[in-house]
Amino acid sequence: MDAHPRGTPLFTFGVIADIQYADIDDGYNYTRTRRRYYRSSLQLLRNAQQSWSEAAVKPEFILQLGDLIDGFNKSHGASDRALDTVLREFGSSRVEVHHVWGNHEFYNFSRSALLRSELNSTLHTKRRLNGVPAGSDTYAYHFSPVPGFTFVVLDAYDVSLLGREASGERHSDALGVIRQHNHNQDLNCPPVTSGLLRRFTMFNGGFSKDQLDWLGSVLSWADDKRERVTLVSHLPVHPRSTDDICLAWNFDELLALIQSHSSVVCFMAGHDHDGGYYQDQDTGVHHMTLAGVIETPPDSDAFGIVSVYEDRMVLEGSGRITDRVFLFHPTPSDTNPMAI
Repeated sequence: MDAHPRGTPLFTFGVIADIQYADIDDGYNYTRTRRRYYRSSLQLLRNAQQSWSEAAVKPEFILQLGDLIDGFNKSHGASDRALDTVLREFGSSRVEVHHVWGNHEFYNFSRSALLRSELNSTLHTKRRLNGVPAGSDTYAYHFSPVPGFTFVVLDAYDVSLLGREASGERHSDALGVIRQHNHNQDLNCPPVTSGLLRRFTMFNGGFSKDQLDWLGSVLSWADDKRERVTLVSHLPVHPRSTDDICLAWNFDELLALIQSHSSVVCFMAGHDHDGGYYQDQDTGVHHMTLAGVIETPPDSDAFGIVSVYEDRMVLEGSGRITDRVFLFHPTPSDTNPMAI
């Protein structure tokens, strides 16, 4: 008997982004143009947890796409308390959570603290994870929930002013990158009012050469094995899947790497609270940017569950998240049964 009859997914997983919980009154974004619901974000997480627990096929894992708690916690001396509060909600179920790091993680904690914390998913899972080479402090790894499917969690703040000691070489290198384009005194202000250069702000970052080389080797392995690969990052990398101001600094290098490999089928990100979607017509890769919980009114929701099949992924969204079907582009073995 077929273990996965037609209509039954191989596995499912939950997705949620930009919860940004803080025990403070509602406020506004950096430019004071968008309302943010700091306390009620916790209830929206509870809504997601309940929905995932009641799903016909229970999630194999949850992807938490970054910015779990808000940066305001730091100024209130509440970073640890806020993190404990949100992690306690995730811990109410036994579903494994893969945490992505965003800018708000670094507003609250140093990189070394994050590597020791529960937000380092490589330390808190029974699943076999394959990370970057030993000795690196880059937070990137890959895992396979079932044969034929690989997920790669990327560190979009590997090159960044955030989380790096101001006196260190990594901070100096990142400052050199941003200062090529942004000469504002306040580096959270974009250097131009429109266009791709808006991405060069302090709340963004990029992928180091070492991380890109590591990813290239993972994707080469996946190409050979005909794996379906989903890349996961806090920062989006396709200009048509997000507002320009939310892009990774070297998004073009990541896109070029994707284009040179046949295994990538999807790129999932957060950061842009409006969300976005685009399918790259050259590669067939789906670029999904998930709308953020933090700017979702208390009477709505912002999460999803993804059902994965041999030929597609189906996103069932709740509230602000739109339902979508991600058809996989053919692999050599799909189009030529004699391919090796």
